[in-house]
Amino acid sequence: MTDKYAVFGNPIAHSKSPLIHGLFAQETEQTLEYEAILAPVDEFASCLNEFWKVNGKGANVTVPFKEQAFDLCDELSEQARLAGAVNTLTLLPNGGVRGDNTDGLGLVADLKRHIGELNGLSVLLVGAGGAARGSVLPLLQSGICKLTIVNRTQSKAERLAECFSRYGDVCSLPMEHDNQSYDIIINSTSSSLSGEVPNLSTQVIGTSTVCYDMMYGKEPTSFNIWAEGHGAKLTLDGLGMLVGQAAQSFAIWRKVKPNVEPVLVELRTLL
Repeated sequence: MTDKYAVFGNPIAHSKSPLIHGLFAQETEQTLEYEAILAPVDEFASCLNEFWKVNGKGANVTVPFKEQAFDLCDELSEQARLAGAVNTLTLLPNGGVRGDNTDGLGLVADLKRHIGELNGLSVLLVGAGGAARGSVLPLLQSGICKLTIVNRTQSKAERLAECFSRYGDVCSLPMEHDNQSYDIIINSTSSSLSGEVPNLSTQVIGTSTVCYDMMYGKEPTSFNIWAEGHGAKLTLDGLGMLVGQAAQSFAIWRKVKPNVEPVLVELRTLL
């Protein structure tokens, strides 16, 4: 039987994962099937179990099931354990399930693709939700010199910084602080979906600052428009992160790392 993979979510019709993994399979000459599965909100576990029974080998997980997926795992990567959420499931030979979180790895890979190694750079992470939490460890392990976290509710940023304090130089500051600029600013909030911008001081942007919005669309996001208007050297959106995290998942399952560039070109034309 052909190895089967899927992405589980609710809603899921918008997912680009089947296209992305189909292109990865063509490029790497892998034979597999990948589909999108709409799971009822209260039936994710049973849907996943049925999938394993029909030669399912691995699955991606998106909203709102990442925390449920975490709870169903027999093994967890360090990144998944610290993120408290799983976006990649692998069926193990013994029948157990391993959980990984590749979101932050996709972010770091995309940043490196555009600007090279991150060694010694200062990073401002905006937001303290699930997207931010999944990015902290990969950022700290990428060689950056310092990570500063800000959030509308500062106490959440403080708790997040404290959770990862033993992994690197990480701290929290008020959202509106204006006493320093950063090499990289990452917006992990969903503010761009409503055309809004986090309440940041323009002083955080220097002449060499790269600004990255995890959201993406056909047109530049509201955050990136704001950043470019205040002198950012380069603005990037999250499409590369989407493809990057998928490439990490594919590599976990198939033991081969696909090239993201052709897939990114294809997806840009479809936005």
